[in-house]
Amino acid sequence: MTTTDAGTGRRWGKFALHYVEMIVAMFAGMFVLGMLQSALGLGLSHDEQPEAAYLVMAVEMSIGMAAWMRFRGHGWASTLEMCAAMFVPVVPLFPLLWLGAVDSGTMMMAAHVAMFPLMLAAMLRRLDEYAGHAH
Repeated sequence: MTTTDAGTGRRWGKFALHYVEMIVAMFAGMFVLGMLQSALGLGLSHDEQPEAAYLVMAVEMSIGMAAWMRFRGHGWASTLEMCAAMFVPVVPLFPLLWLGAVDSGTMMMAAHVAMFPLMLAAMLRRLDEYAGHAH
């Protein structure tokens, strides 16, 4: 393995670590803030209020990610792009829900699945920030 290959491997290793960190932070925010919301009796039904429940969950995930990203030294632009990945999936899904083309469970599942490639796209857009150097 050449020095260039090793450098490229480390670069993509840093990128992959950042991706995993974003996913962990997203789920941590959703779990911790969701538990707090439930403890306060403020929980929403995913079946009865799917839009509100999803948006609250997206905020919870975004808070977790934003806190971790800011801690790691990321700027506001990249932080907000990553948070947008939590909300963008419902742009086409809410109308499908309203038209009865999908149910609340399908909407939730599709939105959560779509987040991962959207997060990856946001990171690839700023490859040097996520893979180029440690924060």
